[in-house]
Amino acid sequence: MGIQFCTNGHLILIVVEDVEETIEWQIRKKQKAENDFRKKRAAATEIQAWWRGTLVRRTLLHAALRAWIIQRWWRKTLVRLLLKKRRAALITYANRERAVVKLQSLVRMWRIHWRYCQVLNAIYIIQCHWQCHNCQTCALLRGHCVVTATHLQFHIEIINP
Repeated sequence: MGIQFCTNGHLILIVVEDVEETIEWQIRKKQKAENDFRKKRAAATEIQAWWRGTLVRRTLLHAALRAWIIQRWWRKTLVRLLLKKRRAALITYANRERAVVKLQSLVRMWRIHWRYCQVLNAIYIIQCHWQCHNCQTCALLRGHCVVTATHLQFHIEIINP
């Protein structure tokens, strides 16, 4: 039921409605509003779930990328450390080998020099004795010297022509 007035205020219109129809119409309107609300709520829930899933996937992707970057950095650091250790071991080995070779060379040089000095001393002794020896005939000295790693061989021949 309702009363409606005209704009000028002259005409009055009284509307009478069926009460049952109005109540039923209001119930339907209320149910439709609830159904619309439920649909909107379900759609909003779906959108929120999708957005939260997107955020979670994005966060997981960022975390995985960060973990990958850290792993890559750590592996690179380990490779650098391994290369430094290898280089240090190689330098140590090369220095040790160089020292061994140098020491061997010095020992060999000293042994050869010692043998050479022995030969020179023997030659000086022979020359001294030969010069002191007065021989009527001219004689020639022929010498042969062999120096090996373990001993010294020295042969002298006196040849009378």
